[in-house]
Amino acid sequence: MSDNVQTAAGGPPAPVAGPFGLPRLLRKYREEVAPAMREKFGYTNPMEIPTLKKITVNMGVGEASRDIKELDAAEKELAIITGQKPRTTRAKISVAQFKIRKGMPVGCFVTLRHSRMWEFMDRLVHIALPRVRDFRGISGRSFDGRGNYSMGIREHLIFVELDYDQVSRNRGMNITFVTNAKSDQEAKELLRLLGMPFRN
Repeated sequence: MSDNVQTAAGGPPAPVAGPFGLPRLLRKYREEVAPAMREKFGYTNPMEIPTLKKITVNMGVGEASRDIKELDAAEKELAIITGQKPRTTRAKISVAQFKIRKGMPVGCFVTLRHSRMWEFMDRLVHIALPRVRDFRGISGRSFDGRGNYSMGIREHLIFVELDYDQVSRNRGMNITFVTNAKSDQEAKELLRLLGMPFRN
């Protein structure tokens, strides 16, 4: 079966179920979010309804230029958090003051699609973010004008998948949500209905 299949109701293409069945957040999208978006924005064609296309999780590891073991640790931890093997990010230019040369490893990232994407977002908004100290929601202004949203996390230890005793240092990460929405307004409403705790 193809990774992209048409829904029975004629909605937008969606990934097939993962090894543990249909992701809970994908089910919510199909049953609640898509109908709500259609009603609010007046879409006449089900294929017009915006959806989440991919999530990119990036972790910078500046220490990797001095100790490659730091990059190995970051990649291992990112793999545990996302369930997918990361790829290495390399410096595009040399930066003398940081002793970084072009081509040196400076971080790692993963691009999540289909079931892993839905499962990661579900864990992020319902388990990880509420564990942030004094959490009061996230900014709703970090859209790029093309329907994509980026956010930063200071401490990756908010993810319960990590074993505190096995983590050498706390690391930050950047997360980008890529949608096919035509405007930031539509993208924000999509993410809000999926559970993103915007404070403004």
